[in-house]
Amino acid sequence: MQHKRLYTIILGATVLSGCSNFDEINTNPDKTDQVNSSMLATTMILNVTRSTIATTKGFMQPYMLGKYITWGENQENFQYNRFNRASFDRLTLLRNMDPMVAAATDEGLRNSYRGLGHFIRAWQFYHTTMQVGDIPYSEAIKGESEGTVQPKYDNQKTVFLGILRELDSANALFARGTKFEGDPIFNGTTDNWRRVVNGFELHVLMQLYRKTGDADLKVIERFRDIVANRPLLRNYNDNFALTYNNTQGQNYPWSDVPAGSGNSFVKSNYTMLTATLIDQLKALGDRRLFYYAKPSPVQITAGKLPSDWDAYPGAEPSDPFPVLQDKRVSKDYADVNNRYVQLVNAEPVSVFSYWEQQFVLAEAALRGWITTTPAQDYYAAGIGEAMRFTAAYTPDVADYHHNMKIDNAYIQTYTAAHPLAGTTEQQLEQIIRQKYLAGFLQGSNYNAWYENRRTGYPVFKLNSTSNLNTPSTAFPVRWLYPANELSYNNRNMDDAIKRQYPGGDNTNGVMWILKD
Repeated sequence: MQHKRLYTIILGATVLSGCSNFDEINTNPDKTDQVNSSMLATTMILNVTRSTIATTKGFMQPYMLGKYITWGENQENFQYNRFNRASFDRLTLLRNMDPMVAAATDEGLRNSYRGLGHFIRAWQFYHTTMQVGDIPYSEAIKGESEGTVQPKYDNQKTVFLGILRELDSANALFARGTKFEGDPIFNGTTDNWRRVVNGFELHVLMQLYRKTGDADLKVIERFRDIVANRPLLRNYNDNFALTYNNTQGQNYPWSDVPAGSGNSFVKSNYTMLTATLIDQLKALGDRRLFYYAKPSPVQITAGKLPSDWDAYPGAEPSDPFPVLQDKRVSKDYADVNNRYVQLVNAEPVSVFSYWEQQFVLAEAALRGWITTTPAQDYYAAGIGEAMRFTAAYTPDVADYHHNMKIDNAYIQTYTAAHPLAGTTEQQLEQIIRQKYLAGFLQGSNYNAWYENRRTGYPVFKLNSTSNLNTPSTAFPVRWLYPANELSYNNRNMDDAIKRQYPGGDNTNGVMWILKD
């Protein structure tokens, strides 16, 4: 029975850790610290917005996989496309949903907390299935309530149907809910939560674009209904984003403030921005380059100005590690802008944003799913608001924008100069490119890599001499199943592997969502 108890802990324990100091905003010093709806809500929200990026190394990982930055401490697996085993640990958080709802004091609050629970369930199951394929869903998180310690694996279509139902329920419940406590993002305003839920559901539906003929999923029908009848994000102020501040433990993840944090050497010596990012910014004359990066000291010494585009050489992330080390030693590369290191509140980190929603809408219009607004309008709105966000959160200091400021006049000129044009495929590439550029140190988990997996854009260079996937001539497309499942739920996991991946549990198996 010991293995069953361990598995119950893995997928059954109530999670109260991970709040850091953000939960102080919800603590009344005149009352006991016993668990209540507010505390559980805070735990759940901070878990999905902050926990995985709370450290410098954790913050860096998705951007290495997405080819935004290289990391010079060691040869990092993600930079060179090596995937190991995934984890289902994020699902343990979902045990908080029932006690959070049960502790609510009236029906309006119960609706709100129930809506929050359904949204976070959808969020966690989505990010889990996107990594591996089939996962436990219908029987997951029932170790204590029903004694199900070895849950069956549902096929990925069933999981996505469940995710969509959870999001529909969240929208409806928030619509009937009242303002609730324990929310460090929107201060419990249910209208904001509805907008996030609905924008995220559009994102999920776009991941299902290969399944538009499925009569159960009703992808296009669902998409059109949300656009026509539900509230969506209106601007960057609606982003699902955690704002950092100068309280100890609540600093921006890349910040070296307060002094003595011990990260200065790491951040100033281990990062280089990639050619994948920088070359696209240069090609478009995109001034976000000067907000994202700081110039090469070698180029400045040679006489270039910080406002010169050529002062920002990028590193090719697929180059072998010794080659990148030589480049690092030469110091002739663009690094992360000083504002990310020097400011405790550099910018809120969005896990779902207005511009991401707009680029999804642009793609939907391009595919003919919606017809009332041209794809160009959504596309331009996404670009403009992403730029306004970057400018708004950058102090007017030359070292942070290098005198290449972004303002509304520049944004108008930029969007007019770069309209959607060409074939449908060329326009899709433009949309994904802009989503990629807006996603620098923003976005949820591994968005850039998922977009490359889904569409082929942005194009990542495959170097078989440095690629750590097996075979080295191909990019991986999935993580392996968790080690805990091998030990404690092997039979169900093995059944899922056999029905999905004839070649076994390897990184090259093509999951259902990626099949036409």
